[in-house]
Amino acid sequence: MTTTSTLLGKPINRVDGRLKVTGEAKYAAEFNVPGLLYGSVVSGAIAKGRIKKIDTREALSHPGVLHIFTHENRPRLAWFDRSYRDEDAPSGSPFRPLYDDKIVYSGQPIALVVAETLEGARYAASLVRVEYESHSPDTDLRARREKAYEPREGKGGYEPPPKPRGHADKVLARAAARVDAEYSSPVEHHNPMEMHATTVIYETDGTLTVYDKTQGVQNCQQYISKVFHLSPEEVRVRSPFVGGAFGSGLRPQYQLFLAVMAARELKRSIRVPLTRQQMFTFGHRPTTVQRVALGASSDGTLEALVHEALSETSRFEDYIEIVVNWSGLLYQCDNVRLDYKLVQLDTYTPIDMRAPGAALGVYALECAMDELAYKVGIDPLELRLKNYAERDQNQDKPFSSKELRACYRQGAERFGWARRTHAPRSMRDGKQLIGWGLATGIWEAMQQQASAKAVLSIDGKLTVSSATADIGTGTYTVMTQIAADTLGLPVGDVTFKLGDSSLPRSPVEGGSWTVSSVGSAVKAACEKVRERLFQLARKVRGSPLAKASLDEVSFVEGHIRLTGEPSRAVSITEAMRHGEVLSIEEETLAVPDMPRQSKFTRCTHSAVFAEVKVDEDLGTVKVTRVVSAIAGGRVLNPKTARSQILGGVVWGIGMALEEESAMDQKLGRFMNHNLAEYHVPVSADVQDIDVIFVEEDDSIVNPLGAKGLGEIGIVGVAAAIANAIFHATGRRVRNLPITPDKLL
Repeated sequence: MTTTSTLLGKPINRVDGRLKVTGEAKYAAEFNVPGLLYGSVVSGAIAKGRIKKIDTREALSHPGVLHIFTHENRPRLAWFDRSYRDEDAPSGSPFRPLYDDKIVYSGQPIALVVAETLEGARYAASLVRVEYESHSPDTDLRARREKAYEPREGKGGYEPPPKPRGHADKVLARAAARVDAEYSSPVEHHNPMEMHATTVIYETDGTLTVYDKTQGVQNCQQYISKVFHLSPEEVRVRSPFVGGAFGSGLRPQYQLFLAVMAARELKRSIRVPLTRQQMFTFGHRPTTVQRVALGASSDGTLEALVHEALSETSRFEDYIEIVVNWSGLLYQCDNVRLDYKLVQLDTYTPIDMRAPGAALGVYALECAMDELAYKVGIDPLELRLKNYAERDQNQDKPFSSKELRACYRQGAERFGWARRTHAPRSMRDGKQLIGWGLATGIWEAMQQQASAKAVLSIDGKLTVSSATADIGTGTYTVMTQIAADTLGLPVGDVTFKLGDSSLPRSPVEGGSWTVSSVGSAVKAACEKVRERLFQLARKVRGSPLAKASLDEVSFVEGHIRLTGEPSRAVSITEAMRHGEVLSIEEETLAVPDMPRQSKFTRCTHSAVFAEVKVDEDLGTVKVTRVVSAIAGGRVLNPKTARSQILGGVVWGIGMALEEESAMDQKLGRFMNHNLAEYHVPVSADVQDIDVIFVEEDDSIVNPLGAKGLGEIGIVGVAAAIANAIFHATGRRVRNLPITPDKLL
């Protein structure tokens, strides 16, 4: 069977684009019902200690205030940790809002004021008076290095770094060329355009319809069901549109708990939005301190590699990222030792942020590789090609596919890398020092179990659904393309539904696995519809398909045609009418082919080339050009895929030059908890970004051959920029972000 619609691989416009630009797309804080109440969260003012007294009398007397929830009057809820543990939770004891009088991090929610208006709720929240018993918080990772510990294998699904191979430390000590340096990265906060909010509609029968900013509606549904002792039928979670997330919406955030609690206690509908400042009071990218030591022969052949990472977690959960493992598989090296430790701090638990672990670990490794290139006096690209890994040495497996060489070649050609002069400070334009740097990127190509339903009606319209999310990545569009392509329908005749816990089972939207997982389920469900439709078409009186097999026909433009004789066909409507079928419905669970997939290491790869201009007098940095060459398997929609890489590169610019949540270590509080002082790239910071998709065929990763592109766009970008800055200035800055004061 073939289809000739060839929709896959086409740059189809976003099917939800019109809804977004016209304002018809509704987000979590935009669903209204009569009598809606509003909740305002009161944030704690200390980072560690306890609440001695909380006085709500003045706030309660404010007109329109109905109730104030605190730890003193919170309803009795689930007792065990397992009830609060969501699909993405690490090991430990999940945070419980308003649980008791203890303060475990700065900004912790300590009360919820409920009023008739949002303005009234927020003003009344300012009238809540709190007396604290304050203790000195520990929020400095470096100051607590001696308290570092190794996470236990198996806790929260943690897989420790591979065991050492060879004798890395001994070989390093006698290597002809050595780099041994410490790199650090700060806390970063996601700060999506849409702030977190939850609207709970209290239905007449007592059930709840919850609109939440989330990357996993079913994850939130399960969390609510367990905590509040509700059956899944009593709570429905919806999130049709998400205004950016990339990790911040993976776990149920505390406003969801507070909104559901208030709705159930008051038996009223309520909305609880967070302020921009409160967006700094839950998960974040963790701060890290990393040591990378490389030993090489005089010609640059890598002989030893040591990568040690120290990262933060909260006091109550062990949050773990795969920071160092990438260093054991990205380059050929027979002597490798990788180490990863955690330090507990008085902060909230970190959470995944775009390319968790890889964005941090690959940054350190790729900067160290650049330093090694200068130690041995060879071109940084030549060094990477010399140490190219044809096989994953961590697990002693082949790659399912790897077109990284083509990424290097095509990226270098497009960038003009051959014109680069090697010496630092050797390229300039007047007062502007010009630097060219490169880095490699890598990310996993994963597939999870997922389900999808396809319903084809007699008029040729197809509706496909799965409970996944679209956080701006283009899920609506790509799933529509897959379904339309499988059944040979125009894109306009296909509707894809998502973001509803009542839809077929889907994992949280993250890890770059959505197209791989949900896309495979969509394809499988549509293939089942196709098979049933074909059987109906064969039975039509005088059917030209009566003696044909499925692999001898094509599904094109609402017809089933003989591939060799396309004029001989049966329409979808004719087949279903003859079979007296008004609709065909199929639901399928797509499961990864683990016996086959587990024999290979499955990754996306990239080569990132960056040009910077550094003002010699002021130390200001402009990223003037970036070329990102991506090997990500089959690209299903080049337009939405390119958008993903552009977004990743922009975020990488922010990581390299601007983003940092600055902590007052004495108070244990982030000082720049706003968008005025938490700097992110704006239009003036983003110039020429060129994206190349390298052709790569992979039949192992999933039936679509698509690897996923959400994370790979950011990996390596910060390192490429840092390396370009060294090339421009001769100054090696190893702690992000690279701000002008570090260059002067």
